[in-house]
Amino acid sequence: MVYQNVNDRTAKLINSLRHKEKIRVLFVCLGNICRSPAAEEVMRQTVAEGGEADRWVLDSAGTGGWHVGDLPDRRMRVHALRRGYDLTHICRQVRRADFDDFDMIIGMDAANISDLKSLAPTVEAADKIVSMGEFIDPGMGFDHIPDPYYEGAEGFERVLDLLANATHRLFSAVSR
Repeated sequence: MVYQNVNDRTAKLINSLRHKEKIRVLFVCLGNICRSPAAEEVMRQTVAEGGEADRWVLDSAGTGGWHVGDLPDRRMRVHALRRGYDLTHICRQVRRADFDDFDMIIGMDAANISDLKSLAPTVEAADKIVSMGEFIDPGMGFDHIPDPYYEGAEGFERVLDLLANATHRLFSAVSR
């Protein structure tokens, strides 16, 4: 069931998005070079396959600014391309306006969630922050999207597997 991991606040947020004409989602990780740009592209293909490409506005950003202006990590681009995902996103840092511009801001792990909550300008803005882990099937054994930066090929493949699962579950939850 899609709601198995989702807390009440996230379920309420999902319900508020179902009837919106446009659904705006920002994916966030630490540097915006591995997990969040991959999540953005995997979700882009998920919504296209579901016939709702025009309804969803997707972007990604990092809580840190070390890689602003760069393409995503070369290793992530290679692994993603093998699965048909072309990561062309130009890395950027989360900005205050994102809390106004997006309906849902999805952090990849607990540190990202904590950083986002410290950046949120209001309580209402903080209510838009959710964990990608809430959408991962519990059977996959993860409650977050692990950072593959210091891992080998298996780390990047694991992230792509988890993102494919979580984005399909997110799409199913919102598109009911």
